[in-house]
Amino acid sequence: MAEEIKKEKKFTKKLLHKYRLVILNEDTFEERFAIKLTRLNVFVLTSLSAIFLVFLTTLIIAFTPLREYIPGYSSAKLKKEATLLNYKTDSLVQELEFNKRYYASIRKVLTGDVATVNFNRDSVIEAAKNDPNILQVSTNREDSLLREKVEKEDKYNLFEESVDRNNFVLFPPVNGSISEDYNIEDKHFAVDVVVATNTPVKATADGTVIFAEWTIETGYVVIIEHSQELISVYKHNSAITKSQGDLVKAGEVIAMSGNTGEFSTGPHLHFELWSKGYPVNPNNFIDFQ
Repeated sequence: MAEEIKKEKKFTKKLLHKYRLVILNEDTFEERFAIKLTRLNVFVLTSLSAIFLVFLTTLIIAFTPLREYIPGYSSAKLKKEATLLNYKTDSLVQELEFNKRYYASIRKVLTGDVATVNFNRDSVIEAAKNDPNILQVSTNREDSLLREKVEKEDKYNLFEESVDRNNFVLFPPVNGSISEDYNIEDKHFAVDVVVATNTPVKATADGTVIFAEWTIETGYVVIIEHSQELISVYKHNSAITKSQGDLVKAGEVIAMSGNTGEFSTGPHLHFELWSKGYPVNPNNFIDFQ
């Protein structure tokens, strides 16, 4: 025990033992600088200097542009570009989703995949009458007579009141005999008009080409979007003369008839009309003879 105490005193004495650091002129041996030090002072001073150096280095790396030159740290320009790319990616994802839904609608038109909606008109009117959010207007005798007259004139018109049949004229895309008529029960939402191969196919009304491509089942297909939410479809063509996005006029040649596609049974034009997403009988509006 005494030896341990003796060793501790000896160690403490070494730490506190004073030394003199002198700087002399080499030629004259004149004393220029002198300082008294202990081993403890040297240890404390070295530790504080190391801590200060580490702290200063951390500040430089964290808050100055010098950190860009250290591996693992990205530059401010790179972060800005990454943020912009992130925004662009988000916009592209939204645009892709929009196009996906758009082309899904076009695919339904091409394949005729339409769900028939049946509803009771009287029940809808009754529900509307009981809806407190809908303004209730009392009808008079003249209004009732007018409603009855309109219903008798065109009770099952799928164009509804948005299409004025007197002002909205459809141009026949081709002239010929009909080999297969419009049949909603067989899901044949079109008329097949027999024509010779390479007969000019014309636009039925002014509009914009929204689809003009080759498909395996129906060959060359052209789809035109018209005003009043009307879409016309032309299938089994041998060639097309318009591209997606082109503006066309009524009677303008958009394709040449043919016998292309796996579903084709001979030279003819498969013509469809769609109003607000529902197929309509083209014979009600166009004379193909």
